Amino acid sequence: MRLFPEGQRVGLGGAPLGNLLGAVSDAEAAATVDAAWSEGWRYFDTAPHYGLGLAEERLGAGLRGKPRDEYVLSSKVGRIIYDAPDAATDDEGFAVDTTRRRRWDFSRDGVLRSIEDSLRRIGTDRLDVVFVHDPDDHYEEAVATAFPALIELREQGVIGAIGSGMNQSAMLTRFVREIDIDVIMLAGRYTLIDPDGLDDVLPACLANDVQVVAVGVFNSGLMSQPRPAADTTFNYEPAAQSLLDKANKLADVCESHHTTLPAAALAFPLAHPAVAGIAVGCRTPEEVRTNAALARTEIPAALWADLKSAGLLRADAPTP
Repeated sequence: MRLFPEGQRVGLGGAPLGNLLGAVSDAEAAATVDAAWSEGWRYFDTAPHYGLGLAEERLGAGLRGKPRDEYVLSSKVGRIIYDAPDAATDDEGFAVDTTRRRRWDFSRDGVLRSIEDSLRRIGTDRLDVVFVHDPDDHYEEAVATAFPALIELREQGVIGAIGSGMNQSAMLTRFVREIDIDVIMLAGRYTLIDPDGLDDVLPACLANDVQVVAVGVFNSGLMSQPRPAADTTFNYEPAAQSLLDKANKLADVCESHHTTLPAAALAFPLAHPAVAGIAVGCRTPEEVRTNAALARTEIPAALWADLKSAGLLRADAPTP
């Protein structure tokens, strides 16, 4: 299935709608989804993990009334959301106080329950794509039960495409080579500053006709501004000085070509032939409009050559 419509290769990542690293109001979340729709974005990704179901509920509210056949919706399995007796503050990065908790579950019953719960929270009749989410410590169970359950649902026509979403490339490479999947969500491992997916998963995807949705293209903040702040993050942790130095060198070359680091960071993954598109996490309508404008920016071809000659970009990285 085509994940992104012709001529539009940017979609909305839903983690910020679940209050990732800070609270967002219901109204602002709805306005963010509406802004993405107005920009022509037609791929929307979410997960039970994001805000313990809050992101799914908010995305569903934002998409309500939109023609269902005009967008692609993905969510994930691997974590079950359940109710506990007492409210507590989430301890996995989402600013929510709730009675909801999460637990790992890659069993067949867990996959089926997770999908059913996601459909209810989103308020939709189907998920177009389902990813096995973060099975880093659950490889055997994912292979033995989660993927077979998803393959069965795909064969029944309940799901259009299946895959896995992770922050590492090694296990994704194994899934691409060993399991009959359609797509992967590669988080932070094919970016302007960290293109190491070139070593394993991206060639495997090309060889096995598996599409890639690249996410975390700013590596959680390091490349989201023209110049990284001293306290910026890389993969949601304080960025090392070596990474700050490299980001500033990248910014120097971008500025010499009258463009910006975030514009180049958005454009870079899209040049790889395995990458179908990117999903960008946004928490406000302004962030959507800013990223949409950056994605439309024409990047001078000479920029990529200069980055490679300066040793700031691998020579084997495909560029626009």
